[in-house]
Amino acid sequence: MTDDLLRSTFHGFEQLPLSEFAERAYLDYSMYVVLDRALPFIGDGLKPVQRRIIYAMSELGLAAGAKPKKSARTVGDVIGKFHPHGDSACYEAMVLMAQPFSYRYPLIEGQGNFGSSDDPKSFAAMRYTESKLSPIAEVLLGELGQGTVDWTPNFDGTLEEPTWMPARLPHLLLNGTTGIAVGMATDVPPHNVGEIVSACVRLLDDPDASVRDLCEHVRGPDYPTAAEIITPTTDLVAMYETGSGSVRARGVFVKEHANIVITELPYQVSPSKIIEQIASQMRAKKLPWLEDIRDESDHANPTRIVLVPRSNRVDAEQLMGHLFATTDLEKSFRVNMNVIGLDGRPQVKNLKMLLSEWLSFRQTTVTRRLKHRLDKVDRRLHLLDGLLVAFLNLDEVIHIIRTEDEPKAVLMPRFKLSEEQADYILDTRLKQLGRLEEMKIRGEQDALASERDQLIATLESKAKLKKLVKDELLADARKFGDARRSPLVARQAAQALAETELVASEPMTVVLSEKGWVRAAKGHDIDATSLSYRDGDSLLVAVRTRSTQQVAFLDSAGRSYSVAVHTLPSARGNGEPLTGRFAPVPGASFQAMTSADNDAKLVIASSHGYGFVTRFENLTSRQKAGKALLSLSEGGRVLQPAAIASVEHDRIVAVTSAGHVLAFPLAELPELDKGKGNKLIDIPKAKRGTEHVVAVAVVPSNGKLLVQSGARTMTLSFKELEPYLGARGSRGGLLPRGWQKVDALLVE
Repeated sequence: MTDDLLRSTFHGFEQLPLSEFAERAYLDYSMYVVLDRALPFIGDGLKPVQRRIIYAMSELGLAAGAKPKKSARTVGDVIGKFHPHGDSACYEAMVLMAQPFSYRYPLIEGQGNFGSSDDPKSFAAMRYTESKLSPIAEVLLGELGQGTVDWTPNFDGTLEEPTWMPARLPHLLLNGTTGIAVGMATDVPPHNVGEIVSACVRLLDDPDASVRDLCEHVRGPDYPTAAEIITPTTDLVAMYETGSGSVRARGVFVKEHANIVITELPYQVSPSKIIEQIASQMRAKKLPWLEDIRDESDHANPTRIVLVPRSNRVDAEQLMGHLFATTDLEKSFRVNMNVIGLDGRPQVKNLKMLLSEWLSFRQTTVTRRLKHRLDKVDRRLHLLDGLLVAFLNLDEVIHIIRTEDEPKAVLMPRFKLSEEQADYILDTRLKQLGRLEEMKIRGEQDALASERDQLIATLESKAKLKKLVKDELLADARKFGDARRSPLVARQAAQALAETELVASEPMTVVLSEKGWVRAAKGHDIDATSLSYRDGDSLLVAVRTRSTQQVAFLDSAGRSYSVAVHTLPSARGNGEPLTGRFAPVPGASFQAMTSADNDAKLVIASSHGYGFVTRFENLTSRQKAGKALLSLSEGGRVLQPAAIASVEHDRIVAVTSAGHVLAFPLAELPELDKGKGNKLIDIPKAKRGTEHVVAVAVVPSNGKLLVQSGARTMTLSFKELEPYLGARGSRGGLLPRGWQKVDALLVE
């Protein structure tokens, strides 16, 4: 392509395909987020915004011993000089470093409202609060001006800022960090300074130490709260070996008389959230053991949640175990130690990699500090050598200065001085020269020469350098170290109690109306016929049960549905329609109801005279659409299930609408999970359209059968049923005249 053609097609901007431009822009943004926003640097453990806040505060003179200044002043300097982003985000990062419940070792000391553990973001505006650096911030800033870091221009090139902080302690592991970048995230938990320093010393003494060896010193994370860490030791070691895993923390409670008092919560869990979670369970009647919950937290007791049990018989351990499993009283924290290493690349590192790289960073920092100090000592010795010459030849030096137009050019060859020495002599005041004493100069020279020898010896010996690093680590650990806050306790993860275990076992009567409305009344002495019903509705069946059991409903399609008794509405009203809880097939109506323990056995039968034995568990279903149970032929109806006491000794009794009764041993009826069943009593073909089975009952050997016909009841003992005994599927005997229209069968 010719130059003329190039000039004709170039319009002053670069032309790129949209796909290439979008890909390049997204990758640039991704790398910016990873390296300059979300992930910390392993050396100082800080993100750029945190580093700039700390540096800006040091430049403002806000050291630990200084008087605090308005936070707005600090934020203004940060965003105006180093971090051209939003002031609210910058202030929020600053507040986080001042919250003792967020940072294990806060870097900023705040005055005013800096939020609370109940609501960390309830801090006051930056124009109201004041702040300064905390004492431990010295660990990050103490060596800043000693040639230990690289400096880079700020965003507009008018100032310089440190590329990293010369941290004397592995701050990354002390306070931890969280961050979300593009395609990666980081979650480093906080640790105890004493344990981390102990592991660093072990690694300095034994570079071949394994992660398992280091875990003898670093026993686990140490959060700002005193909640228990219940993660097994083996899991913690595996987490440190891989650099990822999870840590489970559990709140702490004590018994105070009859009450249970929660005194500690897991990291970043607010008391108000816990109270809301527990209160919602109480409102849903899922915590019948609790009578009340109170929040008594104050400045003296930041966490004090009082639970009031209903009685002294409530097992506190069992109740709290359930709450641990169903609320944030027990919480799992993700660990993903993904950080930017010394090579400038993000990587998930295990504990040894983190400590080894940081120790390498620290030794490099100390080497730079020592070299910087050595250069200053050499320069000072050089100047003192020139100053001593001037002192020993003071009269001649003064004469040269007074008489010569260019004294510097004369002094340098006369006394063999360097240009720097000559400038230093000329810049020294005359009266200061007069006060100088040879012994003072030589004393300073001796002290500096001794320091110079020590510096050179340390720089030339790896062993001495390691010892210096170790001594400084131990000194900082003694100065800033404290006891572990998060105790390590071996406990199993909490398990929620079954819903029935949470409910007090009380006698209940469940009432089902003809139109499918259900309700539950306390007690077994309920007269269901005397209850009020909606217009056009009436009693279908009432069943005695207990609040800890389930109740099953059978519809005209032969499907079964179930629900926990304690969740049913009170009998004080009309109840609620079952169609609101279940989804039966269109046109189906509810025809029967029963309740029992899961292992209890029942007889399920249809009006066409077929049935089978089954366990109550086969009637239960978690699906709104229920489950198929009884196969019905056209025109068939589900009969009320009959409870069984003993399959071997009980007799089953079936009665038809024509008054025919058949009794036979229950053992002759098969046990099925579902289906049509076997024939119970014979109904001739000619009468199948007009005659049907009215009811079935199971009579134990010590029981009695009550035959209801209108307002009259006939009682038949187990022995008195013998005239009606026959083979299963036979016609049976006919009831006496006047009793052949049977309404129901009951068993006493």
